[in-house]
Amino acid sequence: MKSLAILIPARYHSTRFVGKPLTMLNGKTMIQTVAEKCKSFGYDTFVLTDHKLIAQAAQASGVNFYIDSTDYENGTERCAGAVYSRKFDDYDYFVNVQGDMPDVTQEMVDKCVFSLGNHYQVSTVYTDMPEKEQNNPNSVKMVRGGDSALWFGRGMTGYGLWHLGVYGYTKNALQCYNNMQIEKEERVEKLEQLRWLKNGWQIGCLSVQFNGTEINTPEDVETWNAQQTH
Repeated sequence: MKSLAILIPARYHSTRFVGKPLTMLNGKTMIQTVAEKCKSFGYDTFVLTDHKLIAQAAQASGVNFYIDSTDYENGTERCAGAVYSRKFDDYDYFVNVQGDMPDVTQEMVDKCVFSLGNHYQVSTVYTDMPEKEQNNPNSVKMVRGGDSALWFGRGMTGYGLWHLGVYGYTKNALQCYNNMQIEKEERVEKLEQLRWLKNGWQIGCLSVQFNGTEINTPEDVETWNAQQTH
């Protein structure tokens, strides 16, 4: 596979949790925690942000950053906007690790890369979902057929796999994203990956082991910090 970079989109003005990338996790900002973890996987790593404080945190972690003040709808849009910069000319493949994934693992990234090398232009990962979360109307669930994702949703309950916020893309796929039609399902579910499916793209998906925490709320920060003391 040709050259690959990890992209970490990190927006300061999140509608649900303003300043989330700068929240403290065990003495470090969340964006530093995620960036350092990704850098340790051996790939060039970039933080994509709209705010200089997040860029400074990335720089303190020894990773590259790219500032774009455009008000993107989601992280994939931010990645898609960035790859037109000459900074990314040398890369043909990208893995998008969401900035609220402090427990991201090497396996997640490697599985997304493997799918990209297996004839998919877009890929993601999943793990088993506890029954309690399957019945939670806010949890993001995935339905698959073989190694292809069929659908993602929050409102469906009683079934589904736990979709994790890591994606792989070819450069060509990513450059197409911001020109795609945004359908009603994406707006209702507030799930960026539905844009691919609704526009006829296939998403490769592979299973990983995961028992970490995704940081969506201030309560999740408390949970994560508490886990580090045990």
